[in-house]
Order: sequence, then C-alpha cells, then structure tokens
Amino acid sequence: MLQLLLRIEEFHLKKYTMANMEKIKIKQIKSPINRTKKQKLTLLALGLRKIGMSVEHDRTPNILGMIKKVNHLITVEN
Repeated sequence: MLQLLLRIEEFHLKKYTMANMEKIKIKQIKSPINRTKKQKLTLLALGLRKIGMSVEHDRTPNILGMIKKVNHLITVEN
C-alpha cells in the first residue's frame, strides 16, 4: 500500500517538474495604484514591478491562478 502511494506521489511530482513545461510570457500593462493589497502582492510574486515589464514563467496551476487574479492588469502570451 505504501509503495502504491509513493508511486502516485512520484507521478504527480513529475507532472509539475518536467523540463519541457510550456512557458507563458506575462506583461504588465496597467499600474497597481488604487488596487487591493492582494493584487499588488500578486504582481510582485509574478515578478512584475513596472508597467511594460515582462517575465516568463512555467505554465503551472499556481501561476495560472495568479494570472486569473490580476488578468485586468496584465497580458498573457503563449
């Protein structure tokens, strides 16, 4: 039973740590001024500090969730 659980966990880890994960390019197009603190911190967590700045991230569920929270402040390219 324990071995089965370990194999399942190993499968889930491999799914997110594969070297060939798709990349997403994120660009900030609007200012975080007059936005909630959570939205400002989400932009910082994505690595965006100034308008026009762009970063590249792996396409993971965490990053996709952050993109949904600030989608009105950024643009996304595949």
